[in-house]
Amino acid sequence: MLFRMKSLEIFAGGGGLALGVTAAGFSHAGLVEWDADSAKTLCHNCKKFGFSADGERIFNSDIHNVSFSGYEYKIDLLSGGPPCQPFSIGGRHKAYNDKRDLFSEAARALAEIRPKAFVFENVRGLLRKSFAKYFGYIMLQLRYPELAKKEDEKWPDHLARLEECHTGAGEKSLFYNVIFRLVNAADYGVPQKRERVFIVGFRNDINGNWSFPAATHSEEALDYAKFVTKEYWERHGIKYSGSSRPAGVSLSEPPEKKPWVTVRDAIGGLPDPAAANGFFNHNFQNGAKVYPGHTGSVMDEPAKTIKAGAHGVPGGENMVVFDDGALRYFTVREAARIQTFPDDYFFPCSWTESMRQIGNAVPVKLGAIVADSVRKTLCSSKGKSKGNGYGNL
Repeated sequence: MLFRMKSLEIFAGGGGLALGVTAAGFSHAGLVEWDADSAKTLCHNCKKFGFSADGERIFNSDIHNVSFSGYEYKIDLLSGGPPCQPFSIGGRHKAYNDKRDLFSEAARALAEIRPKAFVFENVRGLLRKSFAKYFGYIMLQLRYPELAKKEDEKWPDHLARLEECHTGAGEKSLFYNVIFRLVNAADYGVPQKRERVFIVGFRNDINGNWSFPAATHSEEALDYAKFVTKEYWERHGIKYSGSSRPAGVSLSEPPEKKPWVTVRDAIGGLPDPAAANGFFNHNFQNGAKVYPGHTGSVMDEPAKTIKAGAHGVPGGENMVVFDDGALRYFTVREAARIQTFPDDYFFPCSWTESMRQIGNAVPVKLGAIVADSVRKTLCSSKGKSKGNGYGNL
């Protein structure tokens, strides 16, 4: 039987990362999310997180008003996705000038909880060259969370104090060994080309040797299945019409990895959403249009990155294009499948709001892979175990 370690999630959103953490063998002490609609989704699915039907461990609260002191040394993993809008390619790129930059609150949670490990996720825009200095500041905040920013202190001054701490020879009572990795979710079996940054840290008394999980899937393997063995088409009952291998595909040996998962793999078995069906959230949404630069995802590739919007998403990422050229918006259920949510995970809000939550989510499968690797490291570690039981928010 799997031993379930304890976790706490902040910035839980619609629950993608939390579901992955649950699947990896953690038991949530609580989920914290300020947005009322997202908290509603969490409450509707509370049993998926191992909670009772009343959702008593789901806290719809502003993180600034939450004290985590009752959880000190009682949590194995702190996880979450600090708001990405300050760093999003499609946003205003304000970073530290954006009130939604809450990495300082993530650091405060670390200082108060002192979990054995943490996993945070964010958009690839966090690594933009213009944010390089600030990203270094974020990493040092997470490494030394007890060295908090003073009231009215400018972030460059706080950065200087963190740098002095980092380079100093003095004893540090609490710090985290922190690394980051930019990954493409498609490389881990998610039917979507989705690049995201994961920041993972282990408390300094944890003697674990951890590295980011190796990729399991590849584009080359998908090309091999399509154009060498033709297995991909046979599996879907489609006669491949191409007379020759496309230019650029020159594979002679079977790739070691599995094929990327495609849109057809993910949604091909779902019924027509315009007709009555027995699937949650699988309803036709009208109004999809193609115009220059605004095209949908094709069936036989991983989807474009599902975005946190609905109508008018910049590249048409929330539309699907079928074999005959017809297109429509993804249903909520289809988008959820592309984000690897289970079919019985219900989104109780409008299509627009549900698509926002899905677009902001961590793919469940990717979250589970990362969290499982952290759990295995913690299980094998000789680090100290301080306390047990749940605290109270």
